[in-house]
Amino acid sequence: MESLPIISMAGLLSEQPAERQATANELGRACRDIGFFYLVDHGIPDFVFEALFEDASAFFSLPSDRKEALSIKRSPHNRGYVAIQDEKLNPVSGADSKEAFNIGHDLQADHPDVLNNKPFCGVNYWPDLPGWRERTLDYYHRCLNVARTLHRGFALDMGAAEDFFESRLIEPIATLRMLRYPAAQGDPRRADGAAGTHTDYGNVTLLKTDGVPGLEVRTKDGQWIDAPSFPGAFVCNIGDCLMRWSNDLYQSTPHRVRTPKAERYSVAFFMEADPDAMVDPRDLFPDQEPHYPPVSCSDYLAQRLNATYDFRAEPRQANR
Repeated sequence: MESLPIISMAGLLSEQPAERQATANELGRACRDIGFFYLVDHGIPDFVFEALFEDASAFFSLPSDRKEALSIKRSPHNRGYVAIQDEKLNPVSGADSKEAFNIGHDLQADHPDVLNNKPFCGVNYWPDLPGWRERTLDYYHRCLNVARTLHRGFALDMGAAEDFFESRLIEPIATLRMLRYPAAQGDPRRADGAAGTHTDYGNVTLLKTDGVPGLEVRTKDGQWIDAPSFPGAFVCNIGDCLMRWSNDLYQSTPHRVRTPKAERYSVAFFMEADPDAMVDPRDLFPDQEPHYPPVSCSDYLAQRLNATYDFRAEPRQANR
């Protein structure tokens, strides 16, 4: 396989059940065969993406002290700024050469879930940039709608009720992540120096990039192929949580980002389920032997993040 399949979301929005099922089956083949696909006809206009990358550039251009004031190390809920070398997607290889900024479901400080310190239900940290919060949240909610539609396709493909995931995606753990990869200085020491070889943790990822190459996907036969971006399309992939839920029917595929020759920006939207939702393969495949024990979405995500960030294993004072 030298390229990723292309899926049109229009079929999942059709009023015709047969058309929705046909598109769901096409989506399912992509999820079973390689776990990656391009998504087109998702309804998000180009000007929204253009503004998003302008806002990402504005944030990462801030002085280091202003970015560090919003550090993810202050948040037990995976919100805020990640400095270069602070993340190890592949701990064996070492730290990644990128910086990032995470935004989650936007809750106020007096929300009951925030006051009760419910996992992954904290406040967002916002830079003091005009209109930045409003535009970013608009994009966040657009992606949320796209991801919910994809889950209807997943359910149809797996033979479940089309609305199987809806009750599990009411207030999901969903993270919008802006990323900046500095240009290579000399010959990179690692093939995955910008983002270590890894699989994503959640259900599905929606990725947009600025067009600078770097993302590579490993096929089932162990070959690395490029996953270039093209206008109007998301690069999507299945995460480990949905692979568990599907009892390994869907594939969470290793991928990496090479250190780019030119500065590179991308924005990823990671869609998980509600914090309390139980990820149990028996719910989808009651007649199969489950490959995994049940686990709540928040517990599973916490396990994965604890292995990614050294600071999450260090004693610290919780900060909402």
